[in-house]
Amino acid sequence: MSNSASSLAAGAKAPGTLSSIFAGRSVLWARIGAGALILVVWQVAVGAFAPRFVAKPLGIAAAFPSVITDTAFLAALASTLGAVLQGLLIALMTGVVVGIAMGRVKVIDRLLNFYINGFYAMPMVAVLPLLAIWFGYESNARLATIVFAAFFSIAMNARDGARSVPPEYLEVARSYRAGRQYVWFDITLHSSLPYLIAGIRLASGRALVGAVIAEFFISLDGVGMYILSHARSFKHDEAVVGVLALAAFGLLVDRTMNWLTRRFLPWARRT
Repeated sequence: MSNSASSLAAGAKAPGTLSSIFAGRSVLWARIGAGALILVVWQVAVGAFAPRFVAKPLGIAAAFPSVITDTAFLAALASTLGAVLQGLLIALMTGVVVGIAMGRVKVIDRLLNFYINGFYAMPMVAVLPLLAIWFGYESNARLATIVFAAFFSIAMNARDGARSVPPEYLEVARSYRAGRQYVWFDITLHSSLPYLIAGIRLASGRALVGAVIAEFFISLDGVGMYILSHARSFKHDEAVVGVLALAAFGLLVDRTMNWLTRRFLPWARRT
């Protein structure tokens, strides 16, 4: 009886497993098909209606090997992504401190909330000339722009995470007479991690945009300047390769955040 029941249970699980595998494959093929359709439409439309110098998928594919092996492009990519990572690290350290302080201390929240939301909504293009004057027309202005672009997303999400700490956690900490440092770092910070990961996702995209805009404005060596110079010289295929490199970095950050959430915060996933 038990053997038959276990075989029935195994048989009941098998269809579900197979269906999930086939469902995953169907989604993958649907994505590949949609991407192929977009590329075909792009190639045909540009070839029929646009000038010859406009980027096309086949031209981008032909230019891709030479661009990614070009030392000038690799140096520009390293300069931009290095500045983005450095700016994100600075924004993360400062944004977490400010955001958690706003979420836990009402006085700090009332003092800073208006300014945090206001600066978050401010376009980076508007503040970039001031940052260039203050920090000089060099890499420091780019770094300041990246930090300005990323800080407010992290601070706002850290504040929301600190506010979302379950009250029973804090009540248990008080009943055991836990010190402030334990409440802030062992309870509040850990409970805010899903919000911080969401903030890092937003901040990484804004940081990339800030870095490229800063390179455009101050003519600084980087991927942004590489894209601009090649676009101006009608080498659009090479310019699009630079755009794809930045998109790949953003996708890598998003995938990394997803992996961290699945690996260390499985309880925080909603879907």
